[in-house]
Amino acid sequence: MTEKRPLGLPSAKLVAIAAVAGILAGAVAVYVKQTASGNGTEVADAAQCAGSVEKAAALKPFTTGEVAAMVAAAEPRVIDGLSFKDQADKDLTLADFSGKTVLLNLWATWCVPCREEMPALNALQKAEGSDAFQVLAINIDTGTIDKPKAFLEETGVDALGLYRDASMGVFNTLKKEGLAFGLPATLLIDGKGCLLGAMNGPAAWDSPDAKALIKAAAGS
Repeated sequence: MTEKRPLGLPSAKLVAIAAVAGILAGAVAVYVKQTASGNGTEVADAAQCAGSVEKAAALKPFTTGEVAAMVAAAEPRVIDGLSFKDQADKDLTLADFSGKTVLLNLWATWCVPCREEMPALNALQKAEGSDAFQVLAINIDTGTIDKPKAFLEETGVDALGLYRDASMGVFNTLKKEGLAFGLPATLLIDGKGCLLGAMNGPAAWDSPDAKALIKAAAGS
């Protein structure tokens, strides 16, 4: 019998999707480059990230199994200025989530692996969400809010909220910095807005492996 993963996909299928996501990354990047630019935010080093590389290195034993594709940050990088909007069209940046460890996930309704992993991200938020940790899923559909809103409602994703960047600027900024090559793209960020790790492709975010990584990152 084929072993099932918490994501709801057979192991082989999940691996295949991740591989396809990697293959398609170039095509997605070309599409983004032709349709949108960055959102004006630069990813930069700063003194505030002193110690972040050491913390990222300490998380390496937890980047295994279902989250083995998470790559630890090798240099201090501040990314708390990335801008996006909430469902009420209010302007936000990652700095608004200061003090929390954040799992930043970029997704779109046209991205099949993204759609597959959203319920798992929702489950992770329900299990581990707190004053110390939040899953921040940012939709980058370029149309109106209707399609992503309907998708979340239809799939019962009720714990994540709807955050958007219809300009795709967040994706383009992270792409320029070598952190996002396609969708889904996921970053683990500490409470000071400093990068701890990055992953391209889907993961079973409701798995024990993922929860162990988040607990270690958030210090819970």
